Amino acid sequence: MDILFRGGRAFTPTGGFAEAVLVRDGVIAAVGGERELARLSPAHETVDLAGGLLVPGFTDAHVHPVQAGLERAKCDLSEIYGLDAYIEKIADYAAENPEKEWIDGGGWDMSAFPGGLPHRSLLDFADRPVYLIQRDHHAAWVSTRALERAGITRDTPDPADGRIERDPDGTPSGVLHEGAMDLVGLLTPRPSAGDLDAALAEAERHLFSLGVTGWQDAIVGSYAGSDDQLPTYLSGARSGRLRARVVGALWWDRTRGLDQIEELVARRASAEGLDRFAATSVKIMQDGITENFTAATLEPYCRCGGTGLSYVDPAKLKEYVAELDRLGFQVHFHAIGERAVREALDSFEGTDPANRHHIAHLQIIEPSDVPRFAALGVTANLQPLWATHHAQMDELTLPFLGEPRSSWQYPFAGLLAHGTRLCAGSDWPVSSADPLQGLHVAVNRTEPGGSVHAGYPTAGTPFLPGQRIALAAALSAYTTGSAWINHSPAGAIEPGRPADLVVLDRDPFTLPAQDIWTTGVAMTFVDGEAVYRRPGS
Repeated sequence: MDILFRGGRAFTPTGGFAEAVLVRDGVIAAVGGERELARLSPAHETVDLAGGLLVPGFTDAHVHPVQAGLERAKCDLSEIYGLDAYIEKIADYAAENPEKEWIDGGGWDMSAFPGGLPHRSLLDFADRPVYLIQRDHHAAWVSTRALERAGITRDTPDPADGRIERDPDGTPSGVLHEGAMDLVGLLTPRPSAGDLDAALAEAERHLFSLGVTGWQDAIVGSYAGSDDQLPTYLSGARSGRLRARVVGALWWDRTRGLDQIEELVARRASAEGLDRFAATSVKIMQDGITENFTAATLEPYCRCGGTGLSYVDPAKLKEYVAELDRLGFQVHFHAIGERAVREALDSFEGTDPANRHHIAHLQIIEPSDVPRFAALGVTANLQPLWATHHAQMDELTLPFLGEPRSSWQYPFAGLLAHGTRLCAGSDWPVSSADPLQGLHVAVNRTEPGGSVHAGYPTAGTPFLPGQRIALAAALSAYTTGSAWINHSPAGAIEPGRPADLVVLDRDPFTLPAQDIWTTGVAMTFVDGEAVYRRPGS
């Protein structure tokens, strides 16, 4: 049965609008006026948009769904904030799961603690070891018992790619940064194949409810105590359980070099011929984050000195990227600090733009590097939700970046003005997976109402408002731009595309900008089939 979407507007690739959309056999057959399309299909099912907006299914260009699904089933702190709330949740989880050998999970926010650093003693009320990953997944909070289980003492050296926080006498204080996370994380119970399958299914269900019909998993491999997700995706795609369109970014092991290329080629080949999953991207994490001073900067951090970490030797990085590019891989960088961004851009000199390389996060870009994205054909992969005033920004970032570096953050408008192609994602579970909240921030540079940071004193003050972008540009980044990164056939409302579509319950283009966050998802379709219906829709 054909489906006619009518009663509202549809967002088209030009940034304009159409009155109606006709879907036939899971494909967009026609876009135009309602009467015209009704004549093309005298017998059709109708979906009434009820004054809302029809948009392409969102594609999240940087997300960790399997890890998110696992964390939702563990001690999940991501929906709460503050020490008292965390302790209550941990105690409740321990009481509800007496059979578990460890209390593990994550989602705590650095800004909830003085200096961003919780102490192990706060967890020592638990009757077993505790390992909780920080919201950004760049640190872990662990109990004394967990440190003892791992044999970590004042004599344990920091790993080359991480840091053990310590008390004044050198005793580990309970926070493990970056590569140090594995010292404890690898000791936690390993999820079974069934656990991983269930995590992917739960993540897909949640993402469908937010209108996300495709994504790029930003780490497919073993990292920070998590297991390799490739078998999970292969199983889901082969069985037909995976309905979303997914690309996996294979993890680049920063302790190795070109010797891992052969393995990456074999891992890519294992997914060839699958309809819903491809392993055609490689993820290189070039630095850490600003809040723990591991983001790679050009000049030292204020107050504390140091210029962060370049995880891959910049002298070798260009060689690695050139070989990946020659083999037809897309390279997906994590780069937060301005030095890491520059190192990533330098490595792309001379590469083939057809491979659709991109750099994610882009918190700080030295102004002379902004035009280089378009010049090199490199896509800017934005996580808009981070570009606001909140405690982590105002208390743990701005004082240590100083000026003018603080003003170089998240330059969305500057990138766009130079002709840079944009895509967008959430980094869920680091932050909310809801694209509509991300759209709100991209347009307003303020916290969406209802967010965990909405009550922060400056949450309503625009953060570097000159870097706002228009709603149409932000929506295109989350749809057409991110689908393009994934070589997905979806991502736009035009004839011949798969009918991966989302019905929004209102038209955000008709709302005051400060109310964009109030928009919700009423229905989500993949290949013309409803995979999510909000109760009552």
